[in-house]
Amino acid sequence: MAQAPSADTGPLSVIDWLGEQPKTDPRAPKRPLAPAEAPVSRSALPPAVTVTALGEGSPRAIGLVPADVTGLPQDLWAGSTVNEITDRLDHMPDLHLPAARALFYRLLLAEATAPEGRAAEGDALALARVKALIDNGAVDPALSLIEQAGVATSPDHFALWMQVSLLVGTEDRACGLLTQKPYLTSDYSVRIFCAARAGNWDTAALTLGSAQALELLPPERLALLDRFLNPDLFEGEARLPTPRVMDAMGFRLFEAIGERPQTRSLPPAFSVVDLRDVAGWKAQLEAAERLTRLGALPDNRFLGIYSDREPAASGGIWDRVEALQRFDTALSTGSAEAVTKTLRPAWHAMQEAELEVSFAAIFADALQAIPLDGVAANLRDRISLLSPIYETVAAVDNPTPERAFLAAIAMGVAPKSVPDMRQADAIASAFTSPSPRANLITGAQNGKLGTSILASIALLEEGANGDTAALRDALSTLRALGLEDIARRAALQVLLLERS
Repeated sequence: MAQAPSADTGPLSVIDWLGEQPKTDPRAPKRPLAPAEAPVSRSALPPAVTVTALGEGSPRAIGLVPADVTGLPQDLWAGSTVNEITDRLDHMPDLHLPAARALFYRLLLAEATAPEGRAAEGDALALARVKALIDNGAVDPALSLIEQAGVATSPDHFALWMQVSLLVGTEDRACGLLTQKPYLTSDYSVRIFCAARAGNWDTAALTLGSAQALELLPPERLALLDRFLNPDLFEGEARLPTPRVMDAMGFRLFEAIGERPQTRSLPPAFSVVDLRDVAGWKAQLEAAERLTRLGALPDNRFLGIYSDREPAASGGIWDRVEALQRFDTALSTGSAEAVTKTLRPAWHAMQEAELEVSFAAIFADALQAIPLDGVAANLRDRISLLSPIYETVAAVDNPTPERAFLAAIAMGVAPKSVPDMRQADAIASAFTSPSPRANLITGAQNGKLGTSILASIALLEEGANGDTAALRDALSTLRALGLEDIARRAALQVLLLERS
């Protein structure tokens, strides 16, 4: 009998298996080698031919947040066209409900493949997502997303990259790429600006002269570029009129000639410019409040700007800074008396700035460790229900009817009674007898999950503004789509946030 293999002999790996030679009997007669022969078809039918359009490759998954984090599948746009998605994005209402904004950003940043499985569609979708992020002030994520999509993919990609780079102050990288690949733009403003940034003043002046002679740019932009290149010639001249529509290049040129426009009247993306160290602290504070209110600035960065130094004056934003700083200091001491004294002023300050949800996200965990009672304890509970830990703090002993209703919504169960609260009937209906929009559910089942969510977000915003039927349907639809957390947080925000 053959000897059994030893116990420590493991299974062969793929490489080991490939290296094994078949065992043959050396006494067996050797067979002659078969002559080389071309493959013979077993059928008269023509072979199958795979057709791929020229220039098309396998679609990429573009996005900053993977599917296991967002909870959204990579094919969420599969059944939609780019035109449908872009139209939805273009007609989105201004989002004021924090839960609606959070879901909107999650959708834009989710890792997703191209609709219809085509690479060109994916590139166009990436551009639409980046534009939507910029329009909502989320400039840093927009920069990361366009760089992932490929800044040299097309002139449109480069134009968006340059726009965002001008806002965040990293335009030298974009200009460096343009030097290597000048075909990426036909915008003479960009060519002149980049030539000047590189110190090629002769090239910049020659290009400006050609643009003036051939009228390749609007007169207002030509005048601005002339002052940018030749500031000495216009010393003592009147300021240039500020254009009605400002773009990133125009803003940086006005800034370069010492006529920096105020960002408060400009679109949200321009507030990012005020976050730089070259801006004053008050400008940074106002920009931080505006962008945090839009959900475009991380909460911790907002707190860092608010805590950067002592208030320089009183009134308005300075009072809000002082109130928050005092509360933060009191919370760090662990003193229940100090927290009780400073919590309400800080909360009122955040209500004034409409930053309640960010305040709750920052401080809710730490507040749980402070033994509060009475009014302060009730306020802490309301704050906690607006935070990510809303479900863990929902249950309380001997709740009031209002508190029992809030707890039921936080747990995602049907409330036993409906108190006299804003939109409570519509919210209760969504949790007792849901009525999701059939067309949105059908669309999601047919590969249009992304557009169905966009429609649900718009519907949710209508509901938050007072349309009870829209609120009921939006919450029901979100729950049916598996977005339970967003539905609960949206319902709690409608109930707890005091909005005029």
